[in-house]
Amino acid sequence: MEIKEKWISFIHQLQDDICASLEVCDDKAKFIEDKWIRKDGGGGKTRVISNGNVFEKGGVNTSVVFGDVTDLMRSQLKMDGDKWFACGLSLVIHPLNPFVPTVHANYRMFELYNENDEVIERWFGGGTDLTPYYLFEEDAKHFHQTYKNACNKFDESFYPAFKKECDNYFVNYHRNNERRGIGGIFFDHQKPSAEKDVNFWMNFARECGYGFMEAYIPIVEKRKNNSYTDLNKHWQEIRRGRYVEFNLVHDRGTLFGLKTDGRTESILMSLPPTVRFEYNCQPEKDSEEEKLLDVCLHPREWV
Repeated sequence: MEIKEKWISFIHQLQDDICASLEVCDDKAKFIEDKWIRKDGGGGKTRVISNGNVFEKGGVNTSVVFGDVTDLMRSQLKMDGDKWFACGLSLVIHPLNPFVPTVHANYRMFELYNENDEVIERWFGGGTDLTPYYLFEEDAKHFHQTYKNACNKFDESFYPAFKKECDNYFVNYHRNNERRGIGGIFFDHQKPSAEKDVNFWMNFARECGYGFMEAYIPIVEKRKNNSYTDLNKHWQEIRRGRYVEFNLVHDRGTLFGLKTDGRTESILMSLPPTVRFEYNCQPEKDSEEEKLLDVCLHPREWV
């Protein structure tokens, strides 16, 4: 099986397995699949879950897209080649309960070809990050420990490097360098080498991709039945506003999708169903809301 086909098969199986685990956790809502075709090449499978016992809105999407490198892509995305190919999985889950965190994950492979259809560049990227609305330190430690364990199976330098990359990527720079959440791991443009070949990066992506269930599901199970107030829900929607700001202003995946004529509905699936934008909203001093904001402004070492 060629590298491209092997990666596509992995991504589709990961989508199936993650959706199945989330449906069990919700115990009510089921994913609805929407297959789509991209007019310039390829397509994808958007799977959306909504109005569940646990998950208010979420999506687990896969795409296999390709096409010609356009002048816009050359100038804005710095792509120097003739044709391109990208395949990946992207998920965002927005729970109903403010004490259950939002989660995001993305794993992808990109190839660039010359005029003879020869691969001139190939790289892997991805990661998983957590966006809580209230801080439970034991949950943060569990989440980060899971990904540290996954990274250490391949290279002990990965977790500190990719954790730092995540802390420095999901940032609303226009809000005093406020992070979207408590991070996780994030890696991008990892090119195979003699020491770390294509199979190495595929296996690493598999370990991290399947680590999602171990990292996230136990947190959901622990918090999904917590009682909450209107104040808690109000704060969740304020923080969701920050999530929207990052995705629309800074996120490279969103910008890539829109600039390559991606499917808008699937790209913007990541946005939460309800948000608040209130002028100069500040949490009360020494409150649980302020505690959460503090770790977004000052990233911690969790493990």
